[in-house]
Formats: sequence, C-alpha cells, structure tokens
Amino acid sequence: MGAQIRVYRQKIASTTSMQKIFKAMELIATSRIGKARQRVAASLPYSNAITRAVSAVASQSEVNHPLTTEPDNIRRAAVLVMTSDRGLAGAYSASVLKQAEHLIELLHGEGKDVTTYLVGRKAQAYFDFRGRDYAKVWTGGTDAPEFETARELRKTLLADFATDFDEGGVDEIHVVYTQFKSMVVQEPAVIRLLPLEVVEEEVESSSDLLPLYDFEPKPEDVLDALLPRYIEARIFAALLQAAASELAARQRAMKSAGDNANDLIKKYTRLRNNARQAEITQELSEIVAGADALNAS
Repeated sequence: MGAQIRVYRQKIASTTSMQKIFKAMELIATSRIGKARQRVAASLPYSNAITRAVSAVASQSEVNHPLTTEPDNIRRAAVLVMTSDRGLAGAYSASVLKQAEHLIELLHGEGKDVTTYLVGRKAQAYFDFRGRDYAKVWTGGTDAPEFETARELRKTLLADFATDFDEGGVDEIHVVYTQFKSMVVQEPAVIRLLPLEVVEEEVESSSDLLPLYDFEPKPEDVLDALLPRYIEARIFAALLQAAASELAARQRAMKSAGDNANDLIKKYTRLRNNARQAEITQELSEIVAGADALNAS
C-alpha cells in the first residue's frame, strides 16, 4: 500500500507542475492575443486602400501586365504554407497542413508541378519527416510577425514568378494560412496571390464607386509600383491573421489542458485517499487480530 500511495503522490506532483505550465502559457497567449487582434485590425485600412487602387488601375485601363495576365498554360504552381514555430496550439498547424496537402493534391491532379515555401518550424518538421522537398523556409516569430518577413517573402515569390519555367520559375502562387474570424473560430484558407484576379463587385451605392483616375506616368508604370506593395500587404495580412489564430488556438488548448490536469489531480487524490484508507483499515485489522490472539492465549 505504501508504494501505491507514493506513486499517486508522484503523479499528483507531476500533474500539478504541468498544470502550472499550462496556466502560464494560457496567460501568455491571453495577454498577446489582444495586441495580435489590434494588429490585424490596423492592417485592414491600408490593405483595403491599396486593393482599391490596384483594382482601379487594372479595371479602368487595358493593361497587359505579367502580374495580372493569366498564363495560357500553367505548368508549375507555388504554395506558401503558414504554420507555427511552436506546438501546444491544438490542431492549428495540423489543420493548415491538411489544407495544404489537399491543395497540392488538387494541383497535381491538374497536371501542375508544385513548389512549396514554408513558414514555421512545424511545416519544416512535417516536410523533413516525410523527406519532401521545399524551396525555402522562414522560421522565428510566427506569433509576432515582422513586416520584414513579408518583404522577404514577396521578393522571393516575385523573383520565382518572374523566372521562366525551364529555369525553375512558377506560373501562379497560392497561400495557405489560417483566417482569424473570432476567438472561437479560426479556419484554414487558400488564396491565389498571383496572377492577380480583379473582380468587379456589384455597386450598392454611389459611395462604393471606384474613383476615376488619370495615370501619370503610364498605367504599366503605376502597376509596377503598386503591385509589389500590394503583394506585401496581402502576405503581411495573412501572417497577422495566422499569428492571431495561433495565439487563440494556443489559449484554448492550454485552458483545456489545464482543466484536464485539474481533473487528473482530483482523480489521483481520490485514489491516494482510498489507498491510505485501505492501509489504515488493514493496520487496524492487524492490531485487533493481534490483540485477540494475545487474549486467547
């Protein structure tokens, strides 16, 4: 009985230690999620403004620009996968990787080669474990992305997009990330970054009309200047949403883990008390039996 009680005590101590870690990580994620949501909200005005500007240039002028022209034959696609650097975030990274696998399978089914670019150590570990190739990986700071990372991603992707297919270039670029909708809902999403798809939306009021522009210099030069910034803004917005989603997923996962640890502590405490009670009962029985034997003699 004594050995069994010691085992339960060790389990209670180790579970209590883990519960403290879970609680600390939950508090850290909770403290950071507010700033992450503010960064997502702050990025929207600029992203919306540059999207309207690019749409106005592309829709109000007949421009044959490489970044907005659909290739006749798409032979290779680039897939940028955004995961986390650290675990303990529930199914956050697994959901993104599952969505990426579905997209890669779909592209292969269309007869396209796929070149992958990874963000986060979880994606790197996933591809390394399976012995699969990837063009480049960016790690560090997935829960607090910097704009410089988006700039490096833009430079790499645009350089490969401008490269010929025979030299390893790509014809289209897709981004797989997690879209932050609320603290409870975060969904994996796929966007086609390039070639740019300009969709003419229905106008509900006069305030929704795109303004008329006179272009100086030429529309091609304006697009040359706008599109790289537009790509940066889209990538950075995806990084920010992925970061907010990661923190929200980690906060929920750590809260659930802490609750489960508390349940385990209660269970082990009850089993330890039962074992102690059984030990005491056995000792009392032995004392009574010994006393009876002495009286009988």
